[in-house]
Amino acid sequence: MYIASIGKLLKHHSTAKMTREKPPLSLSLAACIFLTVVVVTLQYDTTHAQVIYNDTWSSLDKRPLPDWYDKGKFGIFIHWGVFSVPSFGSEWFWWSWQGSEPDNATVQFMKDNYRPDFTYPDFAKELSATFYDPNWWADLFQASGAKYVVLTSKHHEGYTMWPSTTSFSWNSMDVGPHRDLVGDFAEAIRNRTDLHFGLYHSLYEWFNPLYLRDKANNFTTRTFAEAKTIPELIEIVLRYRPEVIWSDGDWEAPDFYWGSTEFLAWLYNESPVKDTVVTNDRWGYGIMCRHGGYLTCSDRYNPGTLQRRKWENCLTIDKKSWGYRRNAPLSDYMTIEEIITTIAMTVSCGGNVLLNVGPTADGFIDPIFEERLRQVGQWLSVNGEAIYESVPWKHQNDTINGNV
Repeated sequence: MYIASIGKLLKHHSTAKMTREKPPLSLSLAACIFLTVVVVTLQYDTTHAQVIYNDTWSSLDKRPLPDWYDKGKFGIFIHWGVFSVPSFGSEWFWWSWQGSEPDNATVQFMKDNYRPDFTYPDFAKELSATFYDPNWWADLFQASGAKYVVLTSKHHEGYTMWPSTTSFSWNSMDVGPHRDLVGDFAEAIRNRTDLHFGLYHSLYEWFNPLYLRDKANNFTTRTFAEAKTIPELIEIVLRYRPEVIWSDGDWEAPDFYWGSTEFLAWLYNESPVKDTVVTNDRWGYGIMCRHGGYLTCSDRYNPGTLQRRKWENCLTIDKKSWGYRRNAPLSDYMTIEEIITTIAMTVSCGGNVLLNVGPTADGFIDPIFEERLRQVGQWLSVNGEAIYESVPWKHQNDTINGNV
């Protein structure tokens, strides 16, 4: 059963209802047997009808991953947001500047380059997307050999890369580029490639007063989750139909605060992507690496051994930041040899690779990112048969050469 607040949202948006009625006690034995067969068929015959998942982890974890994800093996992650404007330090720039433990280098950067009354939201005006060409992006990612892409729809700063109905004056239509960045990219991917389109979404926001109030109440209140997080997730699913929901920003609050299981039950049972969508494991404190669709366990997770469940190694070409950095030296970027080694090692142990690039504030993908992606594509054009749709062998490592 969905909690009340989510139930109201789903009632408004859903295309179907999940209802069950008990048969009258006066039914004959034959009728009871007939109804039993019908119910079993409706719930378990995936050829003719969908399985119904309850809003519990024990039920949700039984949902098999759509096979396109395991077959694809390789995807592209894209971290883009207001943090791309200062492009200093990392995508955690705002927190590094004004969080609970400010970073000295970030604080000094602001003192040296901006007026004293400058605020982080002032950066949003400079997220111009002047050179943002979603068609070129789509062609590049297709050339990389990737089978899916995951774009940041909202990072921990709270700025949405689409005209969100719950993020007034803090979205890409109201301030900055004045366009639907997510929508433009989704259209390009679907019109020009065979890649599966996905979205990253942060559950929490560093400085949102509604979230901070719930946090101060030890998450006994759920104002932010009900007014912001869940409506956003429903909105991006209905509006853009992503086949990957890459959740993050979950670790401070329990899953019941976020309404995670209720949302996932709707996603798997009723949403327009219920048959093809995959999700990760970042849905609340203590959930990661235990529940969800595929496991991420940590950033750059690479256990080096065969795992019992499907997992993903998300890593970034810039070893020190997911967002674009203007001051990144060449030595901070992964070489093509390092990237190919990581792909081979990850796939041999049953994992997928999600390789990140960080566009500039004006929507340009730096030449070093482009070069690496095209190099991966060239390698996969020769060796893809050993990667795509492959299954792990009984041994993952050579006993003599540790690099094999």
